Amino acid sequence: MKIGDLARHAACTTETVRFYEKEGLLPAADRAANNYRSYGARHLERLRFVRNCRALDMTHEEIHQLLALMETAGADCGGVNELLDAHIQHVDQRIAELLQLKQELDALRQRCQQQQGVDECGILQGLAEMEASARPERHTHLG
Repeated sequence: MKIGDLARHAACTTETVRFYEKEGLLPAADRAANNYRSYGARHLERLRFVRNCRALDMTHEEIHQLLALMETAGADCGGVNELLDAHIQHVDQRIAELLQLKQELDALRQRCQQQQGVDECGILQGLAEMEASARPERHTHLG
């Protein structure tokens, strides 16, 4: 199948397929006589696996580790369990950070309870007074 067919079957874009190939998460496609990429069932299976891992917010490094464990003949799933346990701890940490962020946003929201001029807005004043260095900049909402 061509790259567009693979992307359609996996519910993603051709750019995603190319990106995962470049990152080594998806094996390189075979080339047909006309030099078009040619993908098979193993590519679709791997692409779905990678997309499922990403849907669980796993990093590319974690996915590489899982793929390596999958390809280790005779290995047990202890390494998979350890990786997932570490990922769960990471998610727990992010949840705690997000709860702290929500508290800060709620407190900031309480500073402005009525319509008034922006020069008197408690939210804007609070933002200007905050110590931003207390939290590292993160853009985890970007996908």
